[in-house]
Amino acid sequence: MTDTTSRIAFIGGGNMASAIIGGLIRQGLPPAQVAVVEPFEQARQRLATNFGVQAQQQAGPALASASLVVWAVKPQTFKDAAAQARPHVQQALQLSVAAGIRSDSMAAWLGIERIVRSMPNTPALVGKGMTALFARPAVGAGDRKRVEDVIATTGEHLWVEREEQLDAVTALSGSGPAYVFYFLEAMEQAGAQLGLSREQARRLAVATFAGAAELAHASEEPLALLRERVTSKGGTTCAALTSMEADGVKASFVKALHAAATRATQLGDEFGK
Repeated sequence: MTDTTSRIAFIGGGNMASAIIGGLIRQGLPPAQVAVVEPFEQARQRLATNFGVQAQQQAGPALASASLVVWAVKPQTFKDAAAQARPHVQQALQLSVAAGIRSDSMAAWLGIERIVRSMPNTPALVGKGMTALFARPAVGAGDRKRVEDVIATTGEHLWVEREEQLDAVTALSGSGPAYVFYFLEAMEQAGAQLGLSREQARRLAVATFAGAAELAHASEEPLALLRERVTSKGGTTCAALTSMEADGVKASFVKALHAAATRATQLGDEFGK
């Protein structure tokens, strides 16, 4: 249950902040309890129009009343934003949804140890997100519950024990929606080439992905077994999977996720100094 009496501040008012703000307001948080720091006028106007939230251009004393601060800035701007906000957020729990920036860097920049770092993904915009969370030792059980209540407005969550695991999370679920869209594009293209309209092919592809994902979500059986049940020897599915295996699709896909994880590590090295 969302705490409707505590004030929450957002540093950055883009898509991910909007997803969380929208979820909180739908669950009863008054817009007046939300403070946002957003340098771009267009984004501030969008927050006011969509949620009734008044955003400020820069950090100031108004942040001091927030019990939770959500960092939703680009990794390359985090350090400067932290320097501006630091005097006003010392008493708050910190939750970062910024990609790549490690909690050691946040702690150094903010002078705070109560930090939870997260890796969400864009389905949070429709309440179907998947967010991984890592807490520093200073984060207590009550703090964890507070974060869970906030993230629950955007979808599911899971905790990881080691911060470096968030690089793997970034490769799988953080970047994952793009992989799904990539395969959906291919299915739409093939459907059109095979005589369907683009609209028909898209509808079939999207519904198939959604249905298959829901089936996997509902089942505890190995994914390989679910795949095998659709694959009759010598049938159409077998023909498609045999073609993909011959072209090394799975191996290339696994290699791609390793590349994403490596880049996530590099972002932390590059912007966390």
